Amino acid sequence: MTELQLKIDDSRSDRMNEKANITLTASAKSHILRQLELTQATYLRLGVKESGCNGFMYMLDFLETPAPGDSCFDFGSDVRVCVSADHLTMVEGTEVDMITEGLNSALVFKNPNATSYCGCGESFAVASNPQDAAIDKDKDNPLDQLATDIGRK
Repeated sequence: MTELQLKIDDSRSDRMNEKANITLTASAKSHILRQLELTQATYLRLGVKESGCNGFMYMLDFLETPAPGDSCFDFGSDVRVCVSADHLTMVEGTEVDMITEGLNSALVFKNPNATSYCGCGESFAVASNPQDAAIDKDKDNPLDQLATDIGRK
């Protein structure tokens, strides 16, 4: 690894739970921690539901205890994320980031299982087989554009 790569790797402050390969950037983790404290919850549940113009949208719930069958992941001692077994394959590999542009802030989900996104960024579609869903890394990634378009509505 070159010195530049080491500097880049050392400067990254995102936290990843390798079991589910879900990543929280430092800004997302900080935001989630504040929300957990405000709601006096112990866990954040990350899930999806059928909705929106493209098929699915993310759901976030704050919980005291996980539901039976939830997979729970620790991101340090203070942030715990639960995912229902039914939703795990749809969110596996997702990076959660907190993007602030101007006065607008939002959590952005960069999900490698998503095959398309609606124009407003609220919903996404997945392939029937999640392994078929990976976005071609050599093509323009709509998630990257979504992250830069927040607040420009």
